[in-house]
Parts: sequence; structure tokens; C-alpha cells
Amino acid sequence: MFPNFLPSQVEQLQESESIALAQSIQRTAIKTPLSPQQIATAYVHQGSGGTPILLLPGFDSSVLEFRRLFPLLAAENETWAVDLLGFGFTERVQGISYNPAAIKSHLYYFWNLIKKPMILVGASMGGAAAIDFTLTYPHAVKKLVLINSVGFSGSFPLGALLFPPFDFLAVEYWRQRKVQALLWGSHFGNLKPNEIEAIKCAMLHMEMFGWHEATSSFTKSGGYWDLSDKISRIDKPTLILWGESDDMLGTADAQKFKNAIANSQLIWIANCGHVPQLEQPQITAEYILAFR
Repeated sequence: MFPNFLPSQVEQLQESESIALAQSIQRTAIKTPLSPQQIATAYVHQGSGGTPILLLPGFDSSVLEFRRLFPLLAAENETWAVDLLGFGFTERVQGISYNPAAIKSHLYYFWNLIKKPMILVGASMGGAAAIDFTLTYPHAVKKLVLINSVGFSGSFPLGALLFPPFDFLAVEYWRQRKVQALLWGSHFGNLKPNEIEAIKCAMLHMEMFGWHEATSSFTKSGGYWDLSDKISRIDKPTLILWGESDDMLGTADAQKFKNAIANSQLIWIANCGHVPQLEQPQITAEYILAFR
């Protein structure tokens, strides 16, 4: 059975990994200073033992991004994944400005469920959120893992220039790209079944109430545009995993992270692009578990 807060389109998922993780998603009310209203926060929690691992998805994504990686980690270690504020299946409360500061605050109050130093894993924009969190709440993080991370690039400082109706149109254009990809791939057979499943997973949270407004709010915040000068302050042991064929952020930033973070190691993932957690989940899990 799928949780009732998920959109009805969840029934269209077909792969066992997608279905299993979607059925495992929970929501809990998190009290924060951001709003008088508690925020129903979506997460997955499985496994036991070891230092807790917490996975943070990327921009406009959800915990389903970790559908192949999560069970591999949870089989050997206590593992969590959470949908960041304004994203995934976490409730979008009216009156909140969705920006990095709000994401960080919400994540800290969610961390109170874990209550001990953790291994914080961030993928793409989730990596920027992990860096920001680590620098502000160092007592909550034991080690840091960055997977093809935003930080030196991947932000959108010009987002602040968007105003109605162009903010809505920009977000809708982003949605329509996925809608059209799914339509063409399903009807004309130019996508493999696993690629169609990936689009379905990437679109599911777009059906949640407030998706347009929260995505627009975050975009107009500029994202993590001011993070690059702070990265060298990280003093936690850091594992940098990078797909050697990343066609989204490129590969130059991997070495920048390695040079900026004193106690870090860089590992290239072969035959892999921007999302090792989906393209090479087994080897990604092995590196993370070895880093514990």
C-alpha cells in the first residue's frame, strides 16, 4: 500500500525499487521557527547500527532519487533520506519563503529525530544543502559525502530577477520538459522502460499542492549562489564522489572541491554521469559504506 499523501500517479510506477521506496515513505510533523504551523516532512528510515546516514536529494527531486542506493545502504547501516523543505513530498506551507536558510533550519529540526552526529550525503543541490548545514551545525555532522555536488556552480543567481508571470512560466517550462519527454517516450518508444520510470519518479512530486509556488520561491532566492567562498571552511572528513561523464555540472568542480576541503578524498565513478546513485548504485554504496 502506498501512503495516502502521495499523488495518485504513484500507482503508475512499475519498477520494484520505485514501488518499495514509495511504499516506505512516511511523514512526520516537524515544528520549526519558520511557521506557526508544523511541517509534514517526508522521509524514509530503515536499517540499524553504525553511524546514521542521511541522504539529501537534489533540486526539484525527492527521496525516490535514492530508490536504488537506499536499500543497499540500509542493508548494512541505519539509513535515512528526507525531502528538503519546498521539495519532494514534504508539505509546502503557505507563508514560508523557500530559500537555503529556510531549508537549513527545517533540516536541523528534522535532525532532532536522529539526535546524534551523522554521515550527511548530498547529491547535486543536496550537496550544497549538506555543505551549508555542516558549516552551521557542525555538531550534527560526523562526516560529509558529496555526490556531483552543487557549490562552485549549478546555482541560479539571476532567479531574483524573475517576476510575475515570468516566474510561473519558468517553472511551468521546467515541468513541461518532463511532461513532453514522458509523452514522447511512452508513445513513440524512443526511451527505454527504465528511462520512462525515471521520468515518472522525477515528476511524481510535481503533483503535490504548492509545487509551483515553492519551486518559484526557491528559484527567485538564487539558490546557493554564495556558497563557493565558504567551502574551504569545512573541517569534516569528506568523501567526494563524481561521475566521470557528468554532462550537467561537468567535471572541473570535482577537483575544486578536493582542493578546497582539507580533509577530503575524491573518487571518480566510471561509466557514470550526474547521478551515480541511480547509474552506479552498487559501487556508490560500497564507497559510502567503506567511508563510515
